[in-house]
Formats: sequence, structure tokens, C-alpha cells
Amino acid sequence: MSNELLIGLVSISDRAASGVYEDKGIPALQEWFAAALTSPWRLESRLIPDEQSVIENTLIELCDSVGCHLVLTTGGTGPAPRDVTPEATLAVAHKVMPGFGEQMRAVSLKYVPTAILSRQVGVIRGSTLILNLPGQPKAIKETLDGVFAAVPYCIDLIGGPFIETNEAVVKAFRPKSALAGRHP
Repeated sequence: MSNELLIGLVSISDRAASGVYEDKGIPALQEWFAAALTSPWRLESRLIPDEQSVIENTLIELCDSVGCHLVLTTGGTGPAPRDVTPEATLAVAHKVMPGFGEQMRAVSLKYVPTAILSRQVGVIRGSTLILNLPGQPKAIKETLDGVFAAVPYCIDLIGGPFIETNEAVVKAFRPKSALAGRHP
């Protein structure tokens, strides 16, 4: 097994996908990971419209065919009629990880009262963790800063590579028993 973390990034936006404006979600995620990860990683990115079947097929492709260990979506988690990212994510899930959605909303509530409108979810499909993030770069960073500490251990538990982080950005948390035999 490779020790390289393969991250799938999916920006979900009708307007960005059709070229009306430039996607800012994927660049924000790339910047965050460049600062946060110290172990080997690479990205696979997709820019797609708010269409549930397209979102589902993209998530399945990144998990099952591409073999991503972690897939992050941006956008489409609000209450608007075209916001169907959580429905698509749940439709392809094998396990729901409710703590991620709860924590992402809790983090966002520190910054904006409208965080209660978010319907973000975290799920596992096979050996991939999928998280729905907000669409705005500032909110993406705040959310990742608040939840990523738990991601490396989750990836460990589902069979992915050992992820090491820049503790100045985010400190990965693992129980002491999970670190036995690991040499940094």
C-alpha cells in the first residue's frame, strides 16, 4: 500500500461549472492542504454542477475507481432547491459519520448564525471518508481547522495511509494506543 494520501476535491456549483464565475473552493482546499499536511499527498479535482446524479457518480468514481482515501465537497449544502450535495452524499454512503456534520456546524456557528442552515454530512464509502464542506474559502478554512484533527485517525481506521500534519496548522489526534509502533 502506498503511503501517499489521495484526496478528491469536488466543487459543486452550477455557475462555476458553466464558467459564469471562477471556482474558489478547490484553490482554497489546495492551499489549506499545502500548509497542513507534512506526509505525502496528491489531489484529484472535479468541478461539477448541482445535479444529484452527477454528484453521486462523481463521488462513486473518486471512491471506487480513482481510489481516494478522502473526498471533500464544497458547496450545495444549504436549504436552496438546487442544494443537493448532502442527499447525493448520503445516497452513496455505506456508513454515516454524524459527528463530522455536527462538529462542522458547531465550528461555523462560532462565526455566523446562519451555520444552522447548513446540512453538511460526513460519510464513509468503502475505504473513503467523504466530507461536505461549505463553499466559501474563508468558511472552508475555518471548518477544516475545526474538524481535521479527527480525520487522520478516521483514515487509519478505514485502512488508509498514515497522515502527518503541520501542528502549527492542525494537530492530528490519535489515541496513544494508535501510535504504538509508529516512528515519526
